[in-house]
Amino acid sequence: MKLAVLDWNTVTMNGDLSPDCFSDFGETRIFSATSPADTVEHIGNAEAVLCNKVIIDKDIMDNCPNLRYIGLFATGFNNIDIEFAAKKGITVCNAGQYSTNAVAQHVFAFILSHYSRIAEYSSAVKGGEWERSPVFSYFPIPTHEIAGKTISVVGYGSIGKAVAKIADAFGMNVIINTRTAPSDCPYETADIVTAAEKADIFTIHCPLTDLTKNLVHRELIGKMKPSAILINTSRGATVCEADLADALNNGKIAAAYLDVLEKEPMSSETPLKNAKNCFITPHTAWAPLETRSRLINIVYDNIKAWTNGCPKNKVN
Repeated sequence: MKLAVLDWNTVTMNGDLSPDCFSDFGETRIFSATSPADTVEHIGNAEAVLCNKVIIDKDIMDNCPNLRYIGLFATGFNNIDIEFAAKKGITVCNAGQYSTNAVAQHVFAFILSHYSRIAEYSSAVKGGEWERSPVFSYFPIPTHEIAGKTISVVGYGSIGKAVAKIADAFGMNVIINTRTAPSDCPYETADIVTAAEKADIFTIHCPLTDLTKNLVHRELIGKMKPSAILINTSRGATVCEADLADALNNGKIAAAYLDVLEKEPMSSETPLKNAKNCFITPHTAWAPLETRSRLINIVYDNIKAWTNGCPKNKVN
């Protein structure tokens, strides 16, 4: 079998992981990245393709007649025309739940950063503020306990459940908002407006769909407490960026912590770039070494299962 890996640099940027395992399936070509203009050429006569964000639409599939399998280094598959792939007999498999622990960890890194102010205090110490303190403890920057705070978790899939479990362990009040009523949920459930109104922390863990696009907008933000913070580690387009920037710049909420934006890499035109109290990480919640190693193993197992006639994680 011939296999092409189209955007390996989305899995590793510093060579800490190797794609050599995929050679087990046959002749393998590795591309660090693939532009739209190069997609057909890079796939060539391959029967199987692995990619993360490369768009594979009807035209690409029509121009790659040998293609029979598309494996994703991702949970999301909106870059693949899965309906047309099904018509062509092309199996599409994603890599679900590989990043649950990492994303939940990132959410709490945001939360602890906000309430404990580690970076600000470290900077103050390096600037000599503690040395000049007239008393033993220097604490002009307000900090707060997270125990007793209310966290509204939007979406109750694997990541939402992990975030809720950690929050519960910290002694937080957990509210769940989800499209369908969850079974055996030990936490309070609420509609989206009530979840926003009650939240000290409003964290988004739902997929991007027509229903969730711009889920967080001016009116919903207006229901939140001025002391509340917004966290988004799901998809950037679940938040109306212009409305969020306006709310931050006018003190409608205390802060936003984002790992995703509507356009990635970030555009210099995003209104959030210079918004007040807006903290952005460059889509790294999923990227710990252990997480990416797990991802590669899942993608490998998916191909192996497909070659054995029993595909796993098939999305079409």
